[in-house]
Amino acid sequence: MSRRTGWTRREAIRAISSAAAGAMAVSGAAQRKDPFDVEAREYLGTPASEAAVEKALTFLASRAQTDGHWNSAQYNADAAVTGLAALAFLSAGHQPGRGKYGRILARAVDWLAETVQRNGLAFRGGSSGPPMYGHGFAVLALAELYGMTQRNDLRPRIERAIRLTVQTQNPEGGWRYQPQATDADISVTVVQVVALRAAANAGFKVPPETIRKAVRYIKKCQNNSDLGFSYQTTTHSSGPARTGAAVLCLYLCGESRSKECRNGITYLVQHPLDKYEWAYREHYFYALYYCSQAFYQVGGKDWKTWFTALRARLVDSQAKDGHWTDNPGDEYATAMGVLCLQVPAGLLPIYQK
Repeated sequence: MSRRTGWTRREAIRAISSAAAGAMAVSGAAQRKDPFDVEAREYLGTPASEAAVEKALTFLASRAQTDGHWNSAQYNADAAVTGLAALAFLSAGHQPGRGKYGRILARAVDWLAETVQRNGLAFRGGSSGPPMYGHGFAVLALAELYGMTQRNDLRPRIERAIRLTVQTQNPEGGWRYQPQATDADISVTVVQVVALRAAANAGFKVPPETIRKAVRYIKKCQNNSDLGFSYQTTTHSSGPARTGAAVLCLYLCGESRSKECRNGITYLVQHPLDKYEWAYREHYFYALYYCSQAFYQVGGKDWKTWFTALRARLVDSQAKDGHWTDNPGDEYATAMGVLCLQVPAGLLPIYQK
């Protein structure tokens, strides 16, 4: 199947593998394994999980609004939901303007670009979502889209958005719901850091001090005897969602060997989903999203154990029309479900090690 008509996950990965490997000819039974080979990277997708992704994307496509955005429950015209939905299609190898979802993605890019206001905040009036959540996920999506399309009109918008993020970092090094340098929490902070990392990957300048301050804040949230991360530096209650988010962030910022990161990994391993269902329940798909990316960075047995269990759970719990359900809404949960299942494919730069 050609790129213009859309790829399956395996075809997309093999195409990337071929391009990355270049002229590395292979012959003979005793040859070394090509590090870019799908099997060597232990791609853990299955026909059932790939079918689940296809059904989920069909559902998301049916819920796309004509102007390019997605709603989810009470979150109308929300930049975060739209950013996540766009990322779901990108994570499955689809591109704006190409293939069966090309038109939907192209409209989504335009809509997300128009959310970036003159002051740099990516937010639409009328949305019920917290502004900085929407800003973070919108910037993440725009950065990944820019890296793919190199659309010149996106560059100044992303630059404005980065400035807004830098300017609203609070003295502790974090961010909160509003674009103001006041208080902070780990959830909003992580999405800003991931968005900034994606922007840096796409060639945008990100002040190193902004990242250093954010890392210091995240580390301070690891303040519990059980080695997990708290919502804020002044609270003392661990949870898988915030711990997974923190571990991912520390990996992306080159802090994988820090004691805080290692502690977080220990907490996640000691709190598996099947034994601590209650701990994941409040922010279910949010926790699955960040824990999947964190475990992928960790790799090895811990990653395989996590993903094979998660894969079965998502395949079994998917509705017939392709959606998953969680607060705030089916569109949000479905985008998150796709993003979880697509982590091992590595088609989004932000997912790669």
